Amino acid sequence: MVYTHAAALLLGMALAAIGTWNVQAWRLGAQIESIRSEQAKEESTRSNAALVENTKTSIKESKHAQDTIYNADRLANLKTGIDVDVRAELARAERLHRDTASRSATYRAQAQADAAARSDLADKAAALDRQLAEGLGVVAILGSDLRRRNSEVAALRDQVNIERRLSGDDSGQACSR
Repeated sequence: MVYTHAAALLLGMALAAIGTWNVQAWRLGAQIESIRSEQAKEESTRSNAALVENTKTSIKESKHAQDTIYNADRLANLKTGIDVDVRAELARAERLHRDTASRSATYRAQAQADAAARSDLADKAAALDRQLAEGLGVVAILGSDLRRRNSEVAALRDQVNIERRLSGDDSGQACSR
């Protein structure tokens, strides 16, 4: 009978150990599943954040490209207008320069009718007229250079503002118009 009690005790202890083992395995399985679920949620959150950031970057790049193309087109149009103005100014200066000889002859004919002092005056007037015609050409070139540089500076200013917007710097413009 002692053996029977001992066997029953051993059988009870074995069943208790198996039960405890199964409960522990079930509890650990639930913990592992919970950890896996949390990791999946975190990965999904990170993936969504990366997708949102990608979308924002894509929008910024698109806006930057559009602004850059617009700025380049505007500069090209300004330069074309300036070149047309310069050609007209240079043509006018050339006409004045060609007419210098006939005006000079007129001045000389007037001077021959007068005293020697008038001849000196005609030479000075002709020299001034030549200088005026040449000066108009120089002024036209310098004016076009100034307008071209002004348009390039404006385009560069706009490009700086575009680049600042791309980098997220909304603190203000590079300079105002």
